[in-house]
Amino acid sequence: MKSERETSWRPPGSVRSPRYQTRDAGSGATSFGVSHRSVNDWPLLPWPRGPLSAFVVSALQREPGTLGPTPHLAGVDVLRDDDFGLALYLCYEVHYRNLAEPFWRDDPQLLEFRRELEGIFVEHLHEAIRLATPTDSIGATTALDELIRRSSENSLSVFLSESGTLEHFRELCVHHSAYQLRDADPLAFGMPRHADDTRATAGSVESARSGSTDSPSNLFAATMVALGLDPSYGSYVENLPAVTLALVNLTSMFSLERKWRAALVGHLAVSDMTSSEPMYRYGQALARFGIGPEGRRFYDVKSNINARHTVIARERLVAGLIGAVPHLESDLLFGAAALLVLEENFEKHVLDAWWHGRTSLVPWRSVSW
Repeated sequence: MKSERETSWRPPGSVRSPRYQTRDAGSGATSFGVSHRSVNDWPLLPWPRGPLSAFVVSALQREPGTLGPTPHLAGVDVLRDDDFGLALYLCYEVHYRNLAEPFWRDDPQLLEFRRELEGIFVEHLHEAIRLATPTDSIGATTALDELIRRSSENSLSVFLSESGTLEHFRELCVHHSAYQLRDADPLAFGMPRHADDTRATAGSVESARSGSTDSPSNLFAATMVALGLDPSYGSYVENLPAVTLALVNLTSMFSLERKWRAALVGHLAVSDMTSSEPMYRYGQALARFGIGPEGRRFYDVKSNINARHTVIARERLVAGLIGAVPHLESDLLFGAAALLVLEENFEKHVLDAWWHGRTSLVPWRSVSW
């Protein structure tokens, strides 16, 4: 008999998704009329969450150049609306994986719609971090330290290391799979947009992040397998709430546009400077659940590597960029502050759901819009 960790897990309160049925059968994705697609073209287009994501999903099943009139965007709670988050996610996803005809990546109408979504996304981010961004005339590294100090502690990792359950950790991995299975793709997009000296520093930080010949995505996939999860890229898109999609979209936005190159550095720096302790706690939680060394390796390696990168990120990455282009300081701090705010939103959402005894993910029955 298979153990609990060896069986195929799906989120609490869910029903079997047609995506899984299609994948298991190896047949075409007939749900969206794309019968020529096969299991080898995974991931498939997800179920839409509302009019915005339905608009993008419908367009990506047609030929590029056929986008048509775009939906109305007023009155959307951008940072918490699943439909908005998935629509923007799909606009970015065409740059990462083969979701549709490749020319959609450069389709002028889709790019313009993405810029419209991004504009509202940035506007809401600025509103959310207005009170958190330092206004004093201080150096970028000091301002970054202050942002981190004023952000809330990672109570999610504390909860999981002390009292969380294996089911809770599986949910967390589903959330994290949206970006951990991407490898360094976003950074690979973003670094060529920097001057040579800054790009070299950021590249050296990222190349050493795994601390292993295995890529971070492979290490994370091994954790998912140990937990009975599907490690295929994109397998849990329908389960991701807006707070998770916002974090994924933030990284893509900073990576794909040159104007956000300093924000990407701020994002990368604050991630390295704040993740060592949470990664250590997550590893401890997995040990408490009886997960073996291979399943814990991702978190153990990331904890050790990021502990060493804290000083590098602060003194070389941040100081190096601002020394070269000081006028980008506000963008750098915006990138850092935006990540901290979205991570806080994510933690509040997850812990509130668990406190009330419900899943923090989106059940399949909730996405059939």
